[in-house]
Amino acid sequence: MYFWDKHKTITSYYELLSSRICDQYGLTQMEYDILMFLHNNPQHNTAAEIVKIRKSTKSHVSTSLKKLENKGFIERIQSEDNKKHIEIVLLDKAELIVEAGINVQKQFAQNVLSGLTEEETHMCIKVFNKICNNAEEYLRKYKERNERE
Repeated sequence: MYFWDKHKTITSYYELLSSRICDQYGLTQMEYDILMFLHNNPQHNTAAEIVKIRKSTKSHVSTSLKKLENKGFIERIQSEDNKKHIEIVLLDKAELIVEAGINVQKQFAQNVLSGLTEEETHMCIKVFNKICNNAEEYLRKYKERNERE
């Protein structure tokens, strides 16, 4: 499928850019992605939210969080009110990785949007959001249908 193949090309390019950071700090792509996700989405700071929003598997997220914690990049803080609610906080040690990651994300966006006008960029974002929303809706319907069966 054309869209899927092109999506893989974009993802591969992003992973190529971020691989330097992963190599430098001994991170897997998943670990790096989680650090950047937590930085870019501080309001979604639980393992469950990472799994839900990033569409990752629980086991991969859990393993990556454990490694990040062992490396001193994150801390898990258990809620006093709800023992099952554990927030994930970036630690100062992750700051250099996040700064490098922000630069990679800026370079990535600049490169993949190169040659597009501001209007074309906004149109791409609008169309991409519609595609993602459609996929989300069909995933939700599929899940609901399977839960009834």
